[in-house]
Amino acid sequence: MAKKKNAQSSSTIALNKKARHDYFIEEKFEAGLELQGWEVKSCREGKAQLTDSYVIFKNGEAWLLGARIQPLPSASTHFVTEPDRTRRLLLNKRELAKLIAAVEQKGHTVVATALYWKKHLIKCEIALAKGKAMHDKRETEKQRDWNREKQRLMRTDHK
Repeated sequence: MAKKKNAQSSSTIALNKKARHDYFIEEKFEAGLELQGWEVKSCREGKAQLTDSYVIFKNGEAWLLGARIQPLPSASTHFVTEPDRTRRLLLNKRELAKLIAAVEQKGHTVVATALYWKKHLIKCEIALAKGKAMHDKRETEKQRDWNREKQRLMRTDHK
C-alpha cells in the first residue's frame, strides 16, 4: 500500500503584499499559468516570489513578468533553468479583452497578487489596479495603525 503524502496546510504558494500597498485593487481575475516541470516542483517547495511582478499584453496574450521561481538544486542539474523567465498566463478571450481595454486607459495596470494551488493546478490571481500616490499610501498606513490600536484598546477594556 502506497504512503499518502501530507496535504499542504495552505494552498497559497506566494503573495504579493507590495501590490496592495502600491495600488488600489479594482477587480481580480484567476489565470492559469504555463509552467515547466521543474517550476511546478519548485512551487511545491514554496520557492516562488511575486514581489515586483506585473502583466503585459503582447499579440493578444497575457504574459507574467518579474515573477521569480527559484530552481531546486536537484532539478537544475539536468535542465537549463531560467528563474526570471516570462511566463504565459491562460485567460479566456472575454477576460483578455476586458483587461487589455482597461490597461489602455490611463493609470491602470495589471499586477499579480498571488500564486496558489487549485486542486492539482497552479493558478495566478491577477488584479486590475490603479497606482496610488504617495499621500494615499500614507493614508492607508495611518488607517492600518489606527485599526491595530483600536483592536488593542478593545482587548484591554474587556479584561
